[in-house]
Amino acid sequence: MKKNVISIMGPTAVGKTNLSIEIAKKFNGEVISGDSMQVYKGLDIGTAKIKPSEMQGITHHMLDIREADQEFSVSDFKENVQKYINDITARGNLPIIVGGSGLYIQAALYDYNFSEAKRDHTITNKMEEIIESEGIMPLYNRLVEIDPEQAEKIHPNNHRRVIRALEIYESTGMTMTAYKENQSMESPYKPILLGLDMERELLYRRINERVDHMMKDGLLDEVKNLYAKGYENCQSMNAIGYKEFIPYFKNEQSLEETIELLKRNSRRYAKRQLTWFRNKMDLTWFHMTPATIDKQFANILDELAGILK
Repeated sequence: MKKNVISIMGPTAVGKTNLSIEIAKKFNGEVISGDSMQVYKGLDIGTAKIKPSEMQGITHHMLDIREADQEFSVSDFKENVQKYINDITARGNLPIIVGGSGLYIQAALYDYNFSEAKRDHTITNKMEEIIESEGIMPLYNRLVEIDPEQAEKIHPNNHRRVIRALEIYESTGMTMTAYKENQSMESPYKPILLGLDMERELLYRRINERVDHMMKDGLLDEVKNLYAKGYENCQSMNAIGYKEFIPYFKNEQSLEETIELLKRNSRRYAKRQLTWFRNKMDLTWFHMTPATIDKQFANILDELAGILK
């Protein structure tokens, strides 16, 4: 029989972490972070990484497994998540994936194969020559033009990933995003996909408030520490909550402008997340409000009790 795997998705600041704890307590679960930036040590406040004091005794995985200057690809994500799913179910417990981008979650739950597209070294060599003579930006701008969704996930200085995304397009005629979408949607698991949503104005207010809380908790010092270590061009520093501060450190914008930019980028990301989840994945949606959140959590637990019995 296929293993049950719960995945809780939705925009930032909607209540996914609290729901995961409640599900884990009731159904003997263990939590797997679906946020590919929470794998990095030292990226705590800006990624809203759960604190040990908030875990309520629930085991959490995929936190602090990479140094901030290391890469972490979607293939790495898939491999690690599937390993934890197997380990958790082997102990007789329920795996609960919390958060993450739609593509990354799909890759893990539907076993995407990222090695099928063969390498074309002629194309690769040509692009490497362009980088050597003109720099990376002509290629990166090309990627932004043909596949903006993938470009957003890749730092311009990550030459290998930029080249790979363009190579797939040149050799198959499909963007990396489309290539991933067209893979089989048959899952080796029994995914239970839960989506949390919230009225847009309330969600945006919660996101703004979350950024203010992050600043009070020391986000500026956290990012400054990473920047001082020379991580400016690392994949980890391309995350929302970190990249916005680099112009501030270079005296190109004020702190007030930086905070407003972070809030705006967070709101826009939440909007893109919701669009993706609604268009690309078959989630069971639950609408959250401050007045009904406890009732909705109870409804979710009741529904899961029927599914998991």
